[in-house]
Amino acid sequence: MAEVLVYVDHVDGAVRKPTLELLTLARRIGEPVAVHLGAGADTAAATLAEYGAVKVLAADAAEFADYLVAPKVDALEAAYNAVSPAAVLVPSSAEGKEIAARLAVRIGSGIITDAVDLEAGDEGPVATQSVFAASYSTRSRVTKGTPVITVKPNSAAPEAAPAAGTVEQLAVSFGEKSTGTKVVSRTPRESTGRPELTEAAIVVSGGRGVNGAENFPLIESLADSLGAAVGASRAAVDAGWYPHTNQVGQTGKSVSPQLYIAAGISGAIQHRAGMQTSKTIVAINKDAEAPIFELVDYGVVGDLFQVVPQLTEEITSRKG
Repeated sequence: MAEVLVYVDHVDGAVRKPTLELLTLARRIGEPVAVHLGAGADTAAATLAEYGAVKVLAADAAEFADYLVAPKVDALEAAYNAVSPAAVLVPSSAEGKEIAARLAVRIGSGIITDAVDLEAGDEGPVATQSVFAASYSTRSRVTKGTPVITVKPNSAAPEAAPAAGTVEQLAVSFGEKSTGTKVVSRTPRESTGRPELTEAAIVVSGGRGVNGAENFPLIESLADSLGAAVGASRAAVDAGWYPHTNQVGQTGKSVSPQLYIAAGISGAIQHRAGMQTSKTIVAINKDAEAPIFELVDYGVVGDLFQVVPQLTEEITSRKG
């Protein structure tokens, strides 16, 4: 069976959930070979093997942390040359999509971004995408070279399938242009204790109807009762009520959780583009004609200032 390269998203060897999803999808089209760059490969190997990696190509060098994405592209290209894979899968983060695009150019291959499903086809992997502000779904395949595909988080449920996971060292040569842009400082993001927005299984978002930054704790309390991430519409972040890093929409982040709760969000097409692939959508809005209700699985017509606290209280009491 052909091998499939899977780029590992991790933090010092702690493998992040999107990588486990990629390993699950990779098994549909071949044998997953994980590419782990940076420190912690020995730590990550057990998890990668548990989810199906037949081997782990590992490389650790200061260049991966000291410079921008180009050294990682060098490494992924080296892995590609070593394996001659049937496909290359990369998480659909901002960095992941840049790495994938650069790799596709280098190896002369086509690229598919933001896939939400993947299956084997007679002429190569077939990817499903949600396009035109999530109004349509398309099925596509790469017709030139080795497919490079980025996959959105929460596109598949991680499934364990133990494999060997043998760690092999990957030899990487860095090009002169790869070290042209150096990272001179980093500021750690302050942790909220909540899940990462794009990876969360549940997202609770607030919009214009929240009517002020002082009222966003209502949204946060509901999110915390569900173990969810907090999102916001563009109207809310433009008003300064919540950080832009939490914006969901066409000009913000795309999310695809199992459950998306929209409170006080009218449902403009730009917002829908960022959350329409959510598995179950619930809206709370006092305007029964709000466009968001055209999209939802469950809708509550009511004042969020009454509905959200009651919902939070009910969830908390059931958990207790």
